[in-house]
Amino acid sequence: MKDRALKIIISGGGTGGHIYPAVAVAQEIQRRYPDADILFVGASDRMEMEKVPKAGYKIVGLWISGIQRSLSYRNILWPIKVIVSVLKSLRILSQFKPDVCIGFGGYASGALLFAATLKKIPALIHEQNSYAGITNKLLRNRVNRICVAYDGMERFFPAGKLVYTGNPVRKDVLNSSHMRHESIAHFKLNAAKKTILIIGGSLGARTINESINRSLDVFAKAGVQLIWQTGKNYYPTAKKSESDQVRVFEFIYEMNLAYAAADIVISRAGALSIAELALVKKPVILVPSPNVAEDHQTKNAMALVSKNAALMVADKDAHEQLAHTALNLLNDTALQQQLASTISSFGIPAAAERIADVLENVLTKKAL
Repeated sequence: MKDRALKIIISGGGTGGHIYPAVAVAQEIQRRYPDADILFVGASDRMEMEKVPKAGYKIVGLWISGIQRSLSYRNILWPIKVIVSVLKSLRILSQFKPDVCIGFGGYASGALLFAATLKKIPALIHEQNSYAGITNKLLRNRVNRICVAYDGMERFFPAGKLVYTGNPVRKDVLNSSHMRHESIAHFKLNAAKKTILIIGGSLGARTINESINRSLDVFAKAGVQLIWQTGKNYYPTAKKSESDQVRVFEFIYEMNLAYAAADIVISRAGALSIAELALVKKPVILVPSPNVAEDHQTKNAMALVSKNAALMVADKDAHEQLAHTALNLLNDTALQQQLASTISSFGIPAAAERIADVLENVLTKKAL
């Protein structure tokens, strides 16, 4: 495509739902172009500054954050942060000289992609959710292409720019279906007992954690094992309850093994989680987070519930209903099979490849 190595900036972060799809696409680009020079740009105080280097990529941080929904003195700094981040983005772009920029959502992505389009650098964005985020909506008229994971996204974006790609997932997750024996050994579980995997998202989920904690005796009496990812904040509390039947983790890096061990899953309804669950074909109970823009997790969940591809428990009902719903599902093999079969229709294993195809198309139209 070019005599010199391809140079690409990828921006996005704040949560794993933005970071891991970005890393998956970076890996696909590197597979196609081993000499490609890839730079990530994120928010300097968010989890991407740890997770991206662990994946083997360089990252630069911007001093950027979102507007607080409650009255907060931090909102006074927001316009200053935006200006500073755009100026730093312009400097990064001038120094790195990318051929194309890709945004995966989050405020750092907004600043970087806005700066890129000011400099007429080809740009594309990826929207993971069924309800578009504010950053991507602000960029919709500036970028060349918009990759989406749900139908009906012309509600938010120019139809002529839309490309249906699905949500990229970590490659190791795709290889989980034949790893049950290895996963049972890895988590030191009893192969004869049923297992629930609880994942509250990369930052944790207070309501899910509290609901599980208050139901530990119920699960113990039922002889059920738990693999419990708590997130950072709740980990010290949950760790006190760890036992032969309850395995507690702040964060699970070996998600392929966690999925392989699980009979059912309890999860937030982030786009990445749903994409992974569809590909590993696991029956799931979704507990959408109410603390997200435009309540998009409930919309994500309802897209599955309406097709009988998942069960849902509202966050406000989780303390009373979650454990009961989970045990009922564990004891209903027919419902498990139905949910697993239906959710698999939402899976797109080649999403990263599709986004890389869009990137190549944008570059080709630039006539490099």
